[in-house]
Amino acid sequence: MADKKPDIEAHRETFQRLRQARDEAVRHMRLAQQFHAERRDLLRVLMAEGFSQAEIARELGVTRQAIQKMLAG
Repeated sequence: MADKKPDIEAHRETFQRLRQARDEAVRHMRLAQQFHAERRDLLRVLMAEGFSQAEIARELGVTRQAIQKMLAG
């Protein structure tokens, strides 16, 4: 006996929700990339103005290593 295949039509709504979730994930990833670039640019501006990584970290309440990671990439 051959295995019975699931009825795609019965799950059409689930597939549609899955596509929507995928599209939202892609949109959020692109936004995250844009925010990362903006944050990196702002950090570079502050450093060009003479602020140290440690000073920026203190002001933001993060570690200097976190600032280094923000600048990477």
